[in-house]
Amino acid sequence: MKKTSVLSIAIALSMSASAQAAEELRLLTWGGYAPQNVIDLFEKETGIEVKVTNSNNEEMISKLRATRGSGFDLAQPSQDRVLGAQKDHKIYKPLDLSKIDRAQFIPSMLSATEGQSTLKGEVYAVPHVWGSSGLVVNRADAADIKDYTDLCNAAYEGKVSYRLKRPTLIGFAYAMGEDPFAAYSDEDKYQQIMDKVGQKLMDCKDNVKTYWSGGDALLNLMRSGETVAAMAWDAGGWKLNQENADITFVAPASGALGWIDTFVLPRKTKNEEAAYKWINFVMQPDIAAMITDSAGNFTASKGSDEYVDATLKSQYQASFSAADIDNIKWYPPVPAGLEKIEGKILDRVNAY
Repeated sequence: MKKTSVLSIAIALSMSASAQAAEELRLLTWGGYAPQNVIDLFEKETGIEVKVTNSNNEEMISKLRATRGSGFDLAQPSQDRVLGAQKDHKIYKPLDLSKIDRAQFIPSMLSATEGQSTLKGEVYAVPHVWGSSGLVVNRADAADIKDYTDLCNAAYEGKVSYRLKRPTLIGFAYAMGEDPFAAYSDEDKYQQIMDKVGQKLMDCKDNVKTYWSGGDALLNLMRSGETVAAMAWDAGGWKLNQENADITFVAPASGALGWIDTFVLPRKTKNEEAAYKWINFVMQPDIAAMITDSAGNFTASKGSDEYVDATLKSQYQASFSAADIDNIKWYPPVPAGLEKIEGKILDRVNAY
């Protein structure tokens, strides 16, 4: 009897320890994506303890490479850092989409992320936090600027700004009727598109007050009125809108350029079920709005804009219609060789 009792106690203790260990979610994410108020609500609802490690794309991949995909239950690399890392290092595992409430996601964002993270028929990522770049416009002075190439209108000589970086090349390409992302797999075609864009940017040079390199510099150009329109990020446009109601972010007619930070499962996750519970929990519109308030960017949660701060809600809805959201051009991974093409074009424009 005694031996049986001791054995039973040992088994019970072992099972209890295993259960406790399972009720933990180790999250590898970006700062602001797992605010304490959201963690508290999740822990209260599920009993699962959340342990957060803040990181960035390079560190996430480095950590998971070093451990061969272990040490974390859920990670959040950007959309363009999923397939390449999986092909090279095999650090993720496919998602079981039946365990994710896909109805909570904005359909176009879900489709874009799944499409860009599918390998051998398996989906490795779903979207979470996103942001975009497009146009910041002073509508009192430049109300007719609706697309990237409108920055080159003769009326705005010396009054616009953009960066000499890839987003400018990509944005102008789309506004000129090209599809640069579709040409990523064809280097010759991409070169033709970039040559065309480069010539347009050289022709547009008289309109450029300066090529901005830092966000603060761009904001100050718009504040002072030295520029009336620019290519910039959505959050920057909304920041200026709080100071001057005439200035705001405008989603270009040919499509804003977007990035998405995703949810992926590390290959050796120990608590996959907790990971799915977290995804479904934070994609609820009211919870997602709390993450927007913390991170400063919107999520792919459908309808979450209705729950955010009233000012930000108004700005977001004024900048993005449903059609504008569906028209966002999401950055795919950049193939080898294209950066060299872009660099030469940008150098040529700068020296013109």
